[in-house]
Amino acid sequence: MKTLEQWLNLYARDHKHPTNQLIHKVCVPAIMLSLFGLLWSIPTLEFMGPINWAMLFCLPCLAFYSMLSMRATLLMFFVSLIMLTVVYFIDQSGNLLRTSTTIFIVAWIIQFIGHKIEGQKPSFLEDLQFLLIGPLWVFKKVL
Repeated sequence: MKTLEQWLNLYARDHKHPTNQLIHKVCVPAIMLSLFGLLWSIPTLEFMGPINWAMLFCLPCLAFYSMLSMRATLLMFFVSLIMLTVVYFIDQSGNLLRTSTTIFIVAWIIQFIGHKIEGQKPSFLEDLQFLLIGPLWVFKKVL
């Protein structure tokens, strides 16, 4: 398995253009937030109690981060907690599914424009694990 530093270096390789970097710093968190919103919108099973699909999705993601570093795991735990809290409040407004869908689609379109500017294909087309590295790359200054 690659180290955290190796993952971040590989991700950075495809994200050198300043415009693409800025796009990613905005759109990666937006996609993460909207994905949580979409998962939150899926009806839960009765036995799940207050746990929903967005919360459950965090578990394998945090397990992946735990294989990279404890700091990465803690960072993404707190980022996820903040985003899940935001999603909760959007849900209370009654517009979660529509808001999440719109953000998800628009952010991905902008991401692909960024990669067109960069002249590189998205990293996740090489390895789906890059979908979990993107948020770490955006928040790497905290690490």
